[in-house]
Amino acid sequence: MKQLIYFGLEQAKSCVFPVIIFLTLAMTKIIEVPFISRYDLILLVCLGTQVLMVMFKRETLDEVKVIAVFHLIGLALELYKVHMGSWSYPEKAFTKVWGVPLYSGFMYASVASYMCQVWRRLELKLTNWPSTWIVSILSMAIYLNFFTHHFIPDVRWWLIAAILMIFRRTQVLFIMVKTSRKMPLELAFFLIGFLFG
Repeated sequence: MKQLIYFGLEQAKSCVFPVIIFLTLAMTKIIEVPFISRYDLILLVCLGTQVLMVMFKRETLDEVKVIAVFHLIGLALELYKVHMGSWSYPEKAFTKVWGVPLYSGFMYASVASYMCQVWRRLELKLTNWPSTWIVSILSMAIYLNFFTHHFIPDVRWWLIAAILMIFRRTQVLFIMVKTSRKMPLELAFFLIGFLFG
């Protein structure tokens, strides 16, 4: 029970950035702030959170670099999806580019923040990692499907089957209260998907 509580607390501490973003999205939907648009306010909260995370040493500068890459990739994906009509951001804001508010990249970056923090806190290691070329092809196929399913059939279920097959032997090793534990990587994928889904 002690280790389960420790695991939960470490997971919760790793989720600070995502929780702040989701709370900000919810609160700004309920409470209107005068003199600033909702999307602009969300961006300011995200930027402020990032600065505070570094100031209080919740994130390192190297982790911020990873988070920035996720932000840029997320922003690119949002630009594409909005252009294709998958969804829209109808509210006005100064910080919108081609119909996409800049804060939207932080939704992806918050996942990177969680990953970096939980990796450090639980001292994660991976065993039986598949060949790099196989993982690279699978990753490219996943991203390609994200773009091409508007024009050709969506193959996400085949890709999920490929993930389950390719990573079936991969384990995540982690430390809890000075005790080494492990779980299948696929279970970790499921838990992270459930958490951020």
